[in-house]
Amino acid sequence: MSQRIDYNQVAPVGAKALGSVYAYVTQSGLDPVLVDLVYLRVSQINGCAYCLDMHTRDLLKRGVAIDKLALVQAWREAGPLFSEREKASLAWAESVTQVAQTGVPDADFQAASAVFGEKELVDLTFAIGVMNTYNRLAISFRNTPEAVRHAQG
Repeated sequence: MSQRIDYNQVAPVGAKALGSVYAYVTQSGLDPVLVDLVYLRVSQINGCAYCLDMHTRDLLKRGVAIDKLALVQAWREAGPLFSEREKASLAWAESVTQVAQTGVPDADFQAASAVFGEKELVDLTFAIGVMNTYNRLAISFRNTPEAVRHAQG
């Protein structure tokens, strides 16, 4: 499967604007591992191979154990592998990503608010939103995952 459109080349101003949100999240003060775990979980929900590949590699580079990565999708059953903040961020990511089904209920907001301050929760929601957008771009325009490029090469 080949890439349909290189959106970075076709719409560089839009790509740069999206990149600015990504950069904002990077400097927001949220723990980079927590953010990458959220990016991975959002990408799992959306089935984005390109982003799954990228964020798995990023988390491995950050020293996250393969045992933990293998259980991101089933984090609720992973016991102490995930911190309370990681659990809260993954639950929030699931609720926000699946907004059409969940409506992001008050209970989910209250649970996330019990762990994160207002700015942290807004920044976390920016992270979830930007990753959902990147997933939609990568899936729609068939970005090739690094693992596939290696296998072809």
